[in-house]
Amino acid sequence: MAAVALVTGFEPFGGESSNPSWQACSLLPKSIGRTRLQVLQVPCEFRRAIEVVATAIEDLRPSLVLCLGQAGGRTAMSVERVAINIDDAGAPDNGGANPVDEPIARDGPAAYFATVPVKAMAAAIRAAGIPAEVSNSAGTYVCNHLMYGVLHFLASGGGQARAGFIHVPYAEAQAAGKRDTASMAVATMARGVEAALVAAIAHAVDIKVSEGTST
Repeated sequence: MAAVALVTGFEPFGGESSNPSWQACSLLPKSIGRTRLQVLQVPCEFRRAIEVVATAIEDLRPSLVLCLGQAGGRTAMSVERVAINIDDAGAPDNGGANPVDEPIARDGPAAYFATVPVKAMAAAIRAAGIPAEVSNSAGTYVCNHLMYGVLHFLASGGGQARAGFIHVPYAEAQAAGKRDTASMAVATMARGVEAALVAAIAHAVDIKVSEGTST
């Protein structure tokens, strides 16, 4: 039986008519080597996002879970290193929830590190000619919520998959009406995600290179 990688992207939020994280998913190939790719659109809602992905993990039993999300204003694809156990929304989600200083899991640890090879993935994206970085903050909105929730679900016995998260910039169409705002073509994002998946499948252990920052 072929291995499965679950790749998720979010529905539009914040008044946008599209979300490049999901658009990139729709451009991915059906498989990478012997690993079949299964894509899933996720609601931009606290709690429901975790529930939808957890259900898919239970159904598919993937070996790899890679969630994608939009981070408007970022200039590169950001492979997230860590998710923290806090919701602190600056705006309501698509269901109207607006949690402030609330833990994601009351019995959970303060943070989870991604279990995918984040440095190898960032390096692979850059090798494909696409700006990429290892990020040490996934924020405190639904993206961080989902990353933490998936890792907590897996750590609590929900499966053996390795999991991680990549933030993508605005798509070019989104940035058209936003002055001096960074953007990236969706097709470029999809190539970056594919390169990251290839690296994640190939590297059981991350490469040892510096991706640290002084600030």
